[in-house]
This record gives sequence, C-alpha cells and structure tokens, in this order.
Amino acid sequence: MSDQKINLHDGRKGSALAVRVTPRASRNEIVEVLGDGTIKVRIAALPADNEANQALIEFLAEILSVPKSRLEIVAGMSGRDKLVAVLDMDVATAHSRVVAHLA
Repeated sequence: MSDQKINLHDGRKGSALAVRVTPRASRNEIVEVLGDGTIKVRIAALPADNEANQALIEFLAEILSVPKSRLEIVAGMSGRDKLVAVLDMDVATAHSRVVAHLA
C-alpha cells in the first residue's frame, strides 16, 4: 500500500494533507486514499458543534505523533473536504505515518 499517492503539499513550515471526513462512524480510522490523493477518514464524532473537526485533529495528532497544537484545519471547516496543515513535518514523514495506519 505504500505506493499509493497521498495528496500532500510541502510548505515553508511543514506540509498539508487533503482529507475527506465521514462523521458518525463506528470508530476513528483512515479508510483509503482516493484517486486524487485525498485521505479518506472516518470519525466517530458528530458533525455538530465542531465535534468532528476536534476529533479529526486529535486523531491525526495521534497518527502523525505530533501535538494537537501542530495541526490546523486551514480550509473546509464546515465541509467534508478539508485541508489540514501539519507544522514542522515534511511530506515524506507525513506520508509514511499515514500509510502505516491505512485500515
């Protein structure tokens, strides 16, 4: 599975991940990498009151082994498609950590 292309972007201070979130799942998990490189993630939290966004940040912090303070949703706060910035982590490191947790 490590040959799948994940849509990550290098930035001056880190990288960014394109994520599609499905709330109300039975558990938090990375499901697959879509054809365009977007990471499909299931989150158990409800989408109301920003719960799913907070749960996504907590889940990705665990997957990427970084503090929650190093992650930020920079686009898509109210939608399913989001862009998540990862501070102080290069694309190669983020890619290997995400691929290691594919369901």
